Amino acid sequence: MMRDASAAALWPRAILHLDMDAFYVNVHVLDHPADADIPLVIGGQPTSRGVVASASYAARRFGIRSAMPTSTAVRLCPHLKIVPANWPRIRECSRQVMDILAAYGPLEQVSVDEAYIDLSDWADPLPLAEEIRTAVKEHTRLPASVGLATSKLVAKVASDHEKPEGCTLVLPGSEAAFLAPLPARALWGIGPRTAERLAGLGITTCGQLAAADAAALRAQFGHQADDLQRRAQGIDDRPVQAEQSQPRSISQEWTFDQDVADPARLQEQLQVQANSVARSLQTRGLAAHTVRVKFRWADFTTFTRQKSVTRPLDDAAGIYRLARAIWQEHWPPGQRMRLIGVGVSGLVVAEQRQLGLPFAGDV
Repeated sequence: MMRDASAAALWPRAILHLDMDAFYVNVHVLDHPADADIPLVIGGQPTSRGVVASASYAARRFGIRSAMPTSTAVRLCPHLKIVPANWPRIRECSRQVMDILAAYGPLEQVSVDEAYIDLSDWADPLPLAEEIRTAVKEHTRLPASVGLATSKLVAKVASDHEKPEGCTLVLPGSEAAFLAPLPARALWGIGPRTAERLAGLGITTCGQLAAADAAALRAQFGHQADDLQRRAQGIDDRPVQAEQSQPRSISQEWTFDQDVADPARLQEQLQVQANSVARSLQTRGLAAHTVRVKFRWADFTTFTRQKSVTRPLDDAAGIYRLARAIWQEHWPPGQRMRLIGVGVSGLVVAEQRQLGLPFAGDV
């Protein structure tokens, strides 16, 4: 990642915020495609005082939203389908998403479905926003929305601006203009009570807050007044708090739209995943002693197999060769696959790039 001087001057910082769209619902739909496009919520049952954790966009058209009691949701939509959260699958999908994001820059994971990436070291961060959103969709089949701006605050607002599957770019210098027409409630840290107090001063939008009389604000909010106005102008110096600990493993998985038995198609997907895993390793300055392949047949039978090498790998060719060997050993010709994945573990700091290392005899 090369820093271009002219681009750096244009973008003092480039922060991307990614927010998965109806994440719990869409994770469920991965394994239950018949439930796509129906009113559906992930949450507890009405009889047990359940709460909506995530609502499909079809359900939202009935006024259903997160944190609503499921008993209320059923009254709004009597034919609503309610399913419990599949936490192992949600965490698995979250890990896949975060592995993709971490290949682009320092990553701050906020929750299972939300993260910031610092793209400041890229020469031109603009095309990366759509590239990252598309990469997540292609590798996980899960939709996401992204926002790119010079601050975490504006990037987060931007990611929510055109949901679902939105990509909103806020250029340096246009932060205040972008926020101006939006409700003050859209800003981080402004909850219902603060919004109510602002409304009492005739302030309902970010633009009105940015232009408000400072003395009147201080009389109402004290020392918080200046911070409120800075936020309304899009000023936010908070850094991306990248995770410092070394990951224990890195992986990529792919669920096919239709079960696949074509060996050429399966090997092609192994290659794509090996490339992605290698890029993640190289970005972190790591190499791996172990390569594993995850198999899921059409009947949902799932297992992983792995091989280890003495000299660690960080190159796509070496990872692919080992993954292909594992796949060939454990895939019965003609067996239809629903999912295939490539992962690495046994991670160590790479002393130097391991280019094209043979693995024969190392296994």
